[in-house]
Amino acid sequence: MSALSLLQESLGALVDTDDASLEQARADRSGHAAVGRPLAVVHAERIEHVQQTMRIATATRTPVVIRGAGTGLAGAANAGTGEIVLSLRRMTAINEIRPDDLLAVVEPGILNADLNAALSEHGLWWAPDPASRDISTVGGNIATGAGGLLCAKYGVVRDAVLGVDVVLADGRLMHLGHRSVKGVTGLDLTALMVGSEGTLGVVVGATLKLRRLVPGEICTVTATFPDVRTAAAASAAVTAAGVQPAIMELMDAASLSAVHALLALAVPPEGAAQLTIQTDGPAAAAEADTIAAILRDHEGAVIVSHDRDEGERLLAVRRSMHAAMASLGTTLIEDVSVPRSAMPVMFDAIARIEREYRIVIPTVAHAGDGNLHPNFIFEGTETPPHVWAAADELFRAAIRLGGTLTGEHGIGVLKRRWLAEELGDDQWQLQRQIAAVFDPLGILNPGKVFASDA
Repeated sequence: MSALSLLQESLGALVDTDDASLEQARADRSGHAAVGRPLAVVHAERIEHVQQTMRIATATRTPVVIRGAGTGLAGAANAGTGEIVLSLRRMTAINEIRPDDLLAVVEPGILNADLNAALSEHGLWWAPDPASRDISTVGGNIATGAGGLLCAKYGVVRDAVLGVDVVLADGRLMHLGHRSVKGVTGLDLTALMVGSEGTLGVVVGATLKLRRLVPGEICTVTATFPDVRTAAAASAAVTAAGVQPAIMELMDAASLSAVHALLALAVPPEGAAQLTIQTDGPAAAAEADTIAAILRDHEGAVIVSHDRDEGERLLAVRRSMHAAMASLGTTLIEDVSVPRSAMPVMFDAIARIEREYRIVIPTVAHAGDGNLHPNFIFEGTETPPHVWAAADELFRAAIRLGGTLTGEHGIGVLKRRWLAEELGDDQWQLQRQIAAVFDPLGILNPGKVFASDA
């Protein structure tokens, strides 16, 4: 029997072959779409459904693409011809909340925002805060090694996962990690799973490290600068001063103008860039005053707000970036990280690439940790060669500055051709060999991350 027939026989109505569902599974929010259509979407509701899907996939040598909410930005969850889509979006249970141990055990399909809404009733929260928190899943965050706005102070997903339950390619269920704060027994396979983009196994559960809600007020500082390099230098000065804001976001002139247009706000001054910074906790007010003084010393026109609601409205400008870019055309949203002190030089490199290729690259940055998101806008569904050439120069510039290809979006399809260059041949081969131990048949997310023909 074919893989599709076996799935239908075993899982019945959970197997979806509707044209609209198959078409949706071809693409994510990166603008990339896989070639062809997948065989089916399996809407798993329990771990047993995942195991049965993987057993059938192994028996029939059928590739499987694991999918959450489809909000990824690297094409890692896009499925094409002959592939099974294993959707975990219906697995949304919170199985356990332990305020005394500061942990929760959840299924992968729950949205970040829904999880934190439930945790807040216990005075708790899960720190990872991607800009897509209202629409992205915890499982997707783990698969991509997601970050977000709060990373500089509160860490990334890797810092907030104690353990994962994983179904391997052959259907075996493994419990990795621990519930204790400390644990160094054996190799850290939990950390290996975080950011593995569906190439090692299917995360069907996660034990999350929580924090207590931060007491005290939240202060928001916004500052407008004459240009983006000055803004980047100001953000680097805040870091150098030893002040630790919870959020420090930078928007260049093109991105700021696009968001203001989308939200019908006043047109910003020509060339102006903006920093939006939040401090929290008992020392929030004093830290905000210190930051404001630093920004003024770097040509910033500064406004300080002590009102939490107003702060969220100010931060909504940054959170609207993706929607603003989508309004301009098809967007290739990139994701490079550099040392924080190198951010002004990285913005110089972006300006040079804009001039050489005669394009505009709207760029925002998590300035608190040196993670930049340059956006390439174009018409149609295929990324033009000149855009890839410009992106190539941008990636190489980040690596030369001691940075990396991706801080939080992952490699997926879109960056696989540059992976070996950053890792070096020996490490690239070693990582491929590790993946083969977990997936000897090569059926988990083939063509993503480690593809040698990219």
